[in-house]
Amino acid sequence: MKKVIVLCALAIVMFACKSTSITSTNTNRQSQVAMKGNWVISAVTYPGSQYIKVNSFQIADSECFVGSTWKFVSNNNKGEMALTKMGCPAFSSPITWFVNEEGQFVLKVLDADIKAKKVREGYILYVANQTDTSFQLIDKIDVGGKITDVVYQFQKVN
Repeated sequence: MKKVIVLCALAIVMFACKSTSITSTNTNRQSQVAMKGNWVISAVTYPGSQYIKVNSFQIADSECFVGSTWKFVSNNNKGEMALTKMGCPAFSSPITWFVNEEGQFVLKVLDADIKAKKVREGYILYVANQTDTSFQLIDKIDVGGKITDVVYQFQKVN
């Protein structure tokens, strides 16, 4: 009988200590609705570290994202992104995204024939300075043991 009680107590403790996933948090609908529409990245900066090379989203050099086009659909958290800069690899992909209550932007870049729920890897960025016509996504990267920001500046396209 003691063993059963101990096992039940352990099971309760294990389930009570279950970690929460960033993707299972509630969404920030106000922030998401403000992102609805077509956007272009007008600048990519690295405050305090201007001389680094960053491979953004494992796609291309971060400078190739300047001029890239993004479409965000807030009611189903889908969209598209495309790199269009001369001298950079051509790339276009559907995406899924959402903003959680902590102001974190969760992004998955999809292959055309794979559903979002089967894609296990994604990116977590931070939303900053959001207005009706612009916002920033900030990625935190490790450069030589120092956390550095990569700031993607988005401008609304009319």
